[in-house]
Amino acid sequence: MSEETCVGTFHATYSVLKAEKILKRLGLKVKMIPVPRQISSNCGISIRFECRDLERIREAISSLEDDLEGFYRLGADGEYEEL
Repeated sequence: MSEETCVGTFHATYSVLKAEKILKRLGLKVKMIPVPRQISSNCGISIRFECRDLERIREAISSLEDDLEGFYRLGADGEYEEL
């Protein structure tokens, strides 16, 4: 991904799978990845996407809000900052 990278984490794997399906159906560029080690999560899988799509993604997966842990942006120092 050439743009600024963001990650979304969830409480359960099925939520990641559901989010990926919803977002890909909308034509958004997302990829399932292991949760970066800088971020703790209940689930070992997260979604990676371009930060410019964050608001569209928040809206698209609003039905999964209870399962969402958080969104993070990859900082210049290689660490993730919570959004």
